[in-house]
Amino acid sequence: MNQAAPPLWVALPFAGLLLSIALGPLLARRLWHVHYGWAAAAWAGLALALMLATEGAGATRTALAATMFEDYLPFILMLFALYATAGGVVVSDFDHATPRLNTLLLALGTVASGLIGATGASMILIRPLLQANAKRHYKAHVVIFFIFLVANIGGVLTPLGNPPLFFGFLSGVDFFWPLRTLWPHLLLTAVLVLGIFYLIDRYFTQRELKLHGGATGNGEMPYLAIRGLPNLALILAAVCIILLSAVWHPGIAFDVFGAKLELQNILRDGALAIIGLVSLAITPEADRAANHFSWEPLEEVAKLFAAIFVTIVPVMQMLAANSHGPFASVIALLQHADGRPNNAAYFWASGLLSSFLDNGPTYLVFFTAAGGHAATLMGPLTKTLEAISVGSVFMGALTYIGNAPNFIIYALARRGRVDMPGFFGYILWSVAILVPVFILVTAIFFR
Repeated sequence: MNQAAPPLWVALPFAGLLLSIALGPLLARRLWHVHYGWAAAAWAGLALALMLATEGAGATRTALAATMFEDYLPFILMLFALYATAGGVVVSDFDHATPRLNTLLLALGTVASGLIGATGASMILIRPLLQANAKRHYKAHVVIFFIFLVANIGGVLTPLGNPPLFFGFLSGVDFFWPLRTLWPHLLLTAVLVLGIFYLIDRYFTQRELKLHGGATGNGEMPYLAIRGLPNLALILAAVCIILLSAVWHPGIAFDVFGAKLELQNILRDGALAIIGLVSLAITPEADRAANHFSWEPLEEVAKLFAAIFVTIVPVMQMLAANSHGPFASVIALLQHADGRPNNAAYFWASGLLSSFLDNGPTYLVFFTAAGGHAATLMGPLTKTLEAISVGSVFMGALTYIGNAPNFIIYALARRGRVDMPGFFGYILWSVAILVPVFILVTAIFFR
């Protein structure tokens, strides 16, 4: 059912927040890193004021409660659990990576992303990757491709991999449908992106040899010593708890200021919090010190995404209004003149909007626009569901805020003294590398 959309100008705080995230580190780096929390709070406060003025206190309170209790709190507790547990897994004796080893790491991470989720795989593997490339002069591109592949593209194979597919699973899509259907899309995309990475990394390696001389490693896989195995068990427990909450529905819910809190979700969030606390209690300080563990990256993500979740509320309402909202021109492109779904349009529309908006709810909007019937979308309209799924997952890699792990990887890399590109610099990388690949994906799968 379509709902009335708020006026377009209510989305200005969201646009202002994005510009602040993009330009703050570029124009006032030191000031931004000290006061980004206040800037985020200011934009969130302005968004709330505009919503109060246009929708009233009751609707604003309900919308705020829903986004904070149903969306933000589960999001941040999941990040807390995975960040704490992954921070206790130490991979040692891995001090220099060659292009071949980096490519292998990214390939393994891409596979792991589909099995344990993009967030879990990212949190486990980003530190070993940073450690392996610590002595490299050129290494920002390694982290950028890690975001492309491990934090996004690899998560397309299971509902555990990425939030959009999890939303699809909750809406009736079979758990194994992505694995059965989307593996060709992943294989083509991953092979192309990994091949491009290998060539780029080899180029930068040769530049380092010319600049500094000497060898960059013998290319053999080093012996890996892994400590913190109990934390790996805790990560597996977190994944199982998330899956269990999706299949167990006792039908018990509580109303909190208009937000519907279901019992299975409350228990899931409590269990994730406990898992994070258990990890902190059982992990030796020496292991966290070896990982240079700090709460600062998670703190940055928590503050900025709290503001994003608040300011994005009216934008999602506009998108949910379909043909009656500001995105009507986008919705109109989703069908051919004869009424058939325009699968290429579904792919690009769901993907491009997911790169700036919350990709889970964005997936649901297009899922609903395509009819919202899981059985039909897995049957005669399977190409449409493929387009929505692949677009929402893959194109989360186009910006730092397209998927939650992107920003935390960015923050961890900066703390690890990697000279990461800014918001727009990253988009230049993603457009140059990924958009040609996505055009090819469109031509092969969604003509």
